[in-house]
Amino acid sequence: MSYLNVTEVESAVVSLATAFPSLTRLIALPEPSVEGRRSHALLIGAESVAPKDSCVLTGGLHAREWGSCEILVHLAADLLEAYQGHSGLAYGGTAFTADQVRRLLNGLDLVVFPLVNPDGRRYSQALEPMWRKNRDPAASGGDPARIGVDINRNFDFLFDFTTAFAPTAGPRVSTDPLDEVYQGPRPFSEPETRNVAWLFDALPRTRWYVDVHSHAQDMLYVWGDDENQSVEPDMNFRNPAFDGARGAADDLDYAEFLEKGDADTALLLAARFCQGLHGVRGRTYKPMSAFHLYPTSGTSDDYAFSRHLVDPDKGKILAFTIEWGEQFQPPWAEMERIILDVDAGLVQFCLAAI
Repeated sequence: MSYLNVTEVESAVVSLATAFPSLTRLIALPEPSVEGRRSHALLIGAESVAPKDSCVLTGGLHAREWGSCEILVHLAADLLEAYQGHSGLAYGGTAFTADQVRRLLNGLDLVVFPLVNPDGRRYSQALEPMWRKNRDPAASGGDPARIGVDINRNFDFLFDFTTAFAPTAGPRVSTDPLDEVYQGPRPFSEPETRNVAWLFDALPRTRWYVDVHSHAQDMLYVWGDDENQSVEPDMNFRNPAFDGARGAADDLDYAEFLEKGDADTALLLAARFCQGLHGVRGRTYKPMSAFHLYPTSGTSDDYAFSRHLVDPDKGKILAFTIEWGEQFQPPWAEMERIILDVDAGLVQFCLAAI
């Protein structure tokens, strides 16, 4: 086996829905990509009289991070086969019993959207392996080098980073279409980004979100714009009084407010993911806030968590980003091992969440 192409990822999602009709629901995302490709997510969970909370998993936002799609497709297949077969799961040295598998799918709706950016993945696999963005030509002016928007900088969180951040902060985001972290002309300018936001709206009981990326061997939790603090609630991303102060490390001017209960839970769940992963073959991933990787704005995880703060009618979503492995496209033999690592971590994460 090797990395899946765009057609194979979509076919795998649809095939799992066909093979396990009593445990799945196929979700058609409303907007085609810029090049006209349509995508599906897969809701996995046993039928329940009472409504269940959801955990949404996305992958493939960045085109060159090929293995994220495979991680999520394999996770879905593993859980469905184990549940239907009344068996457990074994990932190297980390194992889960049949009862744990049943508890997971009986207690949670797991929503897997493995390929958010199909155009970018197709282009990366066919022509330019290190391509990161989507394939939107709107800002290119006919220049192929200026095509595309970084999907994971296009969400509505501190989008006006030149105003929000300190001049010295240097967040990893850009207004230049030549840059691989080009944010786009406005929040949600891209259909791929709007599909993710639509999924949150369509699943109002979503309580957890994990976006799968590479590479750094980390499990990140919010926030990405600055260090976290749980003391001064007025010091938050919505307060313009702190414009120009965000994003600088080791300063006293700003830190992003995160309620202590949320901070404690986020760290606990990130640590559980790392523990499950470590048990497979001894790999060590680090649980930490996203800011400690580098400062960002417009990311999927910060947007997901910020929604309930901007609009109290929206449910709170604790949000995370996995940075798997040490290469964007490791040799397939190593990618197979990484799939086992991350899937074990994700099962452990979900069991700790419910």
